[in-house]
Amino acid sequence: MSDFLTSLIRTYVPIAVGAVVSWLATRGINLDSAAAAGLASFLTGILSAVYYLAVRLLEKKFPQLGWLLGSAKKPEYTSPNQ
Repeated sequence: MSDFLTSLIRTYVPIAVGAVVSWLATRGINLDSAAAAGLASFLTGILSAVYYLAVRLLEKKFPQLGWLLGSAKKPEYTSPNQ
């Protein structure tokens, strides 16, 4: 798998996790549609960031937990003149 694809997977998995968890968290809350959309957007952003941070911190100590981001392989970035 290319580093580009790996980086995309490790970016979008936390967003998907945040979206699913925020959807589950807002189920049963009765708000008007604008407020519900705002709350879901806010929670998705916050939960995605918290999930990514938590997994990256855990991955430092337990590298095998990288799969929680969709791929245990970290992308390797090189400078353009190499």
